[in-house]
Amino acid sequence: MKIKNRKISRNFKVFETFEAGIVLLGSEVKAIRLGHVDLNSSYVKILGLEAFLVNAKIFPYQFSRVENYDEQRTRKLLLHKKEILGLKSKMDEKNMTLVPISIYEKNGHFKLEIALSKGKKAYEQKKDSKRKVLERVQERELKNSF
Repeated sequence: MKIKNRKISRNFKVFETFEAGIVLLGSEVKAIRLGHVDLNSSYVKILGLEAFLVNAKIFPYQFSRVENYDEQRTRKLLLHKKEILGLKSKMDEKNMTLVPISIYEKNGHFKLEIALSKGKKAYEQKKDSKRKVLERVQERELKNSF
């Protein structure tokens, strides 16, 4: 199962994507398997030589203990030191951000697909939405003409 962040294409221009492991608790793994994740307002922060996923909501698993469980806790990402240094330099020089695109299971481990991206301005978002509407109208007209 692949859980996607649907607001990425509307709010950001994606330049490069990377795959990172994520450190999770047992109940969080079970919740992700059920699809109880929200990546919409989350982002990746680099502190020193470590990367962290901030504001990702993993809702509590139904059959686990809910005592002291924080669904928005900061989770550590597993990346190589060279990857982190490269990402940090690109982020600093080009004024970009790291945002999670999706979370999925690969060989029994959960992976987070992150993207080096830049936020779109409001006028760019409007322009893209108008373009999509026009494309849909054209496709509909072509379909009806045959």
